[in-house]
Amino acid sequence: MSPRLPMPASSSRPTSTRWIAYEYVAMGLGLSFLGLLCLIWLPFALVLRLLLPSGFGRRFGQRMIAVGFRLYLGFLRLFCASRFDLDEIDELRDLPPRILIANHPSLLDVVLIVSRLPNVVCVMKASLMRNLLLGAAARLAGYISNDGPLEMVLQAGQALDEGAHVLIFPEGSRTRHFPLDPLNNSAALIARRTGIPIQSLLIRFQSPDPLPYLGKGWPLWRKPSLPQYWSVRLGPVFALGAEPRTQSQTEISPTSRRETVALTERIENELRLHLSRNPSS
Repeated sequence: MSPRLPMPASSSRPTSTRWIAYEYVAMGLGLSFLGLLCLIWLPFALVLRLLLPSGFGRRFGQRMIAVGFRLYLGFLRLFCASRFDLDEIDELRDLPPRILIANHPSLLDVVLIVSRLPNVVCVMKASLMRNLLLGAAARLAGYISNDGPLEMVLQAGQALDEGAHVLIFPEGSRTRHFPLDPLNNSAALIARRTGIPIQSLLIRFQSPDPLPYLGKGWPLWRKPSLPQYWSVRLGPVFALGAEPRTQSQTEISPTSRRETVALTERIENELRLHLSRNPSS
């Protein structure tokens, strides 16, 4: 069962040849606009990373990514028959730093969340950090590669100390088996190291397609069926006390390992339950 939203009864999908042609045009326009935003920001990100003080540069880079993603979602609303319900994310803006976790149905998930948060650091795949279009902006913003688990945990702790939220998709990849794939321990490890609570986010979608646009296995050139509806809701908060300061920075105690595994299992069970429910229940 996928984390789908109920489609409004008044939004039945047109099936004419013109509408199908529009879906292809909308896909091309949407991808082109996102690519254009990335290309415009690329040279600025490269130069500003060299010129700006590191702390200011990271904050500025995070804010500019949020602005760019918000522009992109606005474009999708206007031209690509897409609707987004993201207001609940705004509640996190003025809260102390938190570890944010979410299910991961689509490549759009990062865009949905970061568009509403100007102070968030994402944990990204190492391949995306090296991507020509995305890498410079991600490095300027202080985004974290998932290449090395220990380095990831330490860098996440630093970002939290600097006042940023840290966003992780603990499934490790886009969801294959809905509503949720098994979670890794990354968020729980960071929570144990820092004592920062974990705020879960519940991403749901609705479209005439059974699977989300740009989900796992969705080719980039395959058109979506429109209209599309997306929502992000605040889920449960999970806490785990910080490990004693005497612990080595490069080792995880057996007690901490057991606690992080137990917390990850609890998070997975609760998220699976919430995502399987009707969002109105």
